Amino acid sequence: MQKTIRLILSPEQAAKDFEYRKYISEQFNYNERQISAFKVLKKSIDARSKNVKIIVEILVFIDEPAPIKTDFQPNYRYVGNKPEVHIIGAGPAGLFAALKAIENGYKPVVLERGKEIRQRRRDIALLSREHQVNPESNYCFGEGGAGTFSDGKLYTRSKKRGNVKRILELLKYHGADEKILSDAHPHIGTNKLPGVIKNIRQTILDAGGEILFNTKLTDFIIKDDKIESLIIQNGDKIDVQAVILATGHSARDIYYLLDKKGIYLEEKSFAMGVRVEHPQDLIDSIQYHCDIRSEYLPAAAYSLVSQVNGRGVYSFCMCPGGFIVPSATEANQVVVNGMSPSSRNSKFANSGMVVEIRPEDAKDFQEYGKLALLKFQEHLEHLAFLNGGYRQTAPAQRLHDFVNGKLSADLPATSYHPGIASSPLHFWLPEHIGKRLQTGFKIFGKKMYGYLTNEAVILGVESRTSSPVRIPRDKENYHHLQIKNLFPAGEGAGYAGGIVSSAVDGELCLEKAIKLLS
Repeated sequence: MQKTIRLILSPEQAAKDFEYRKYISEQFNYNERQISAFKVLKKSIDARSKNVKIIVEILVFIDEPAPIKTDFQPNYRYVGNKPEVHIIGAGPAGLFAALKAIENGYKPVVLERGKEIRQRRRDIALLSREHQVNPESNYCFGEGGAGTFSDGKLYTRSKKRGNVKRILELLKYHGADEKILSDAHPHIGTNKLPGVIKNIRQTILDAGGEILFNTKLTDFIIKDDKIESLIIQNGDKIDVQAVILATGHSARDIYYLLDKKGIYLEEKSFAMGVRVEHPQDLIDSIQYHCDIRSEYLPAAAYSLVSQVNGRGVYSFCMCPGGFIVPSATEANQVVVNGMSPSSRNSKFANSGMVVEIRPEDAKDFQEYGKLALLKFQEHLEHLAFLNGGYRQTAPAQRLHDFVNGKLSADLPATSYHPGIASSPLHFWLPEHIGKRLQTGFKIFGKKMYGYLTNEAVILGVESRTSSPVRIPRDKENYHHLQIKNLFPAGEGAGYAGGIVSSAVDGELCLEKAIKLLS
């Protein structure tokens, strides 16, 4: 007999998974010898009361032989001499499209504007240390995409459109911890994800695929409603049969190129705001109702959402035990994002706190047509640059001061390496963003007593939550309505948000491309 049961354990008990058999026996009156095997399906934290509990869902095998354990094994074959699929971008959508191509007997040729991971690290260090932005190699561009050095969160609500479990299994196959298969909010960690990405690269190369780094798409030739050739930055021309466009939400030049070519685009609502940082100990005490967090509990997280004057105000990409990082992709802009190492052991907790942005907010940029919201996004990032001291120093304000419209006389310590500069964000942020954030923080201060404090600091701006542009595609075939062999995928296409949903979307688009090729 197989049965799914739920254990409610203390954090200390939950940490001793070798004793789960005993707990199952005690709670459900099974003799331990009746339990041939068990498998943890999911773990989650219930911190609604002071007595924090861990909820563990377990599949138990009772009075029947233990199942033979078989590891997930993808069917990768050699495809070096097979028909090619060209993939623009080596982020999650692009890399998982490449893996799917190999499984289906096609050779992936991946074009990535940025550098491989090792070289990319140097550019990121230079950005933090000397405030120099390499527009082709940064936190957003390069092998693995924006997620590689920005946390590795794997939680997604997009479970209807594809096989999320398969994506997690593939990540585990390439080196991620097995816990991602059972944690309620799985997370690899920015210190471990680069290794996983390098293993994916090796799988692609071993199978005969190609990955061309420092290869930027600058143009393409269209003939008979198909992309005939890609033009890269040195002027070389690459003939293609099918193109997966997986360039991510920060590749603004691609949107401008598509618009120039007359390819139909749509404005898409997204969100912008600030990143707020608290001492992790403070968030722990609020969420776990304690003075000192138990050694058996992870750094506490939170999720906050409210409606303010008809718009959503909510936390985004919350990073317990994490760091704030500079995510600009061009000079003269400041963009902040968050990440956590796998241990989540930083003394800071940070989260985006953002406001829903709609097309009518870009009324001053209507001359740019469907790219008006994109220009508004750029404008806010330039404002942050001007108010942060004309470099990657981020404009900042103590949280309580921001809510009360007061310039901060001094600022607390922060995890943001380029540094912060006191700035009246309440004054220069657009009113429909700033006022809603002020109200939202007051509401969240009531939901989490102690959250609204001058121990916390906000940094501007959190602007790359998702794409402000959508590339419409045929819902049936996943290719562009106008271009028969173009398959926009992932966050840059406006159809995903995060590592897992982008990977799922990349696989789906690859399957549709194969139908065209075959």
